[in-house]
Amino acid sequence: MSLAPRVLRRLLAGATVAVLSTAVGCAPQPEADASAGSSSSAGPSCTPGELATKTPGKVTIATDQPAYEPWFKDDDPSNGEGFESAVAYAVAEKLGYGEEAVAWQSVPFNKAFAPGEKTFDFDINQVSVSDERRKAVDFSSGYYDVRQAVVALKDSRASKATGVVDLKGLRLGAQVGTTSLDYIEDVVRPTREAAVYGKNDQAKSALRNGQVDAIVVDLPTAFYMTGAEVTEAEIVGQFENRGGVPEQFGLVLDKGSALTPCVTDAVDALREDGTLARIEQRWLSDAVDAPVLT
Repeated sequence: MSLAPRVLRRLLAGATVAVLSTAVGCAPQPEADASAGSSSSAGPSCTPGELATKTPGKVTIATDQPAYEPWFKDDDPSNGEGFESAVAYAVAEKLGYGEEAVAWQSVPFNKAFAPGEKTFDFDINQVSVSDERRKAVDFSSGYYDVRQAVVALKDSRASKATGVVDLKGLRLGAQVGTTSLDYIEDVVRPTREAAVYGKNDQAKSALRNGQVDAIVVDLPTAFYMTGAEVTEAEIVGQFENRGGVPEQFGLVLDKGSALTPCVTDAVDALREDGTLARIEQRWLSDAVDAPVLT
């Protein structure tokens, strides 16, 4: 007599499974959606060549004008020559966009990370990543580790420095509120108080006029300064990075851009496979080989 109830229960259970199977077959599948990755509503699509760019099928990259060496060559970002031009094309390729699908745009340095919607997909222009700037824009992971450098007039006493100890008795200058000033005060610890300026332009004028023996700026600025602005000056050397996270340049994107994780993944991949190091060695060999002031 107990057999009938058991058979009935089995029949009911089988029917229930069949109904559930039908329902599951018609309903959205969480596992399938997750495996679809960014193409679902769960996140942005990083499918190569199919990103949600400003112009479908193209990636728009911005930088300032003029574009100086060694970051660019011949003031032409589109030629692939120079460190940042080469990095930009390498990132674009990782994203699935060949040279023919890259469009360049001129955007002033300060406007690149100012609040407001951007007209570019990402900007590459020696912009240091900072918490303050993150309030207005997104950054990719860093594509270049920045060092601080000492700039002095050629054949001056300061130009002969080979170590930090040689800088202690000099009159040094830097822009207020910068990492450069921190290095003077915390690393060099000069016997004379540092000269502090509101802008780097003022520091450059002071150097040119002999009001200071040397100034400290980040290495990229030192390149530009000695190559285009104060050609009678030279890079004396660079400081070693102090402990902690190094100062880095990052690609600038719209705040909350769906492209940010895709671009970050591209930069990380280029760092991991050695591409960034090879590009740096080719275009910034002077920076790599600049004497380290220990």
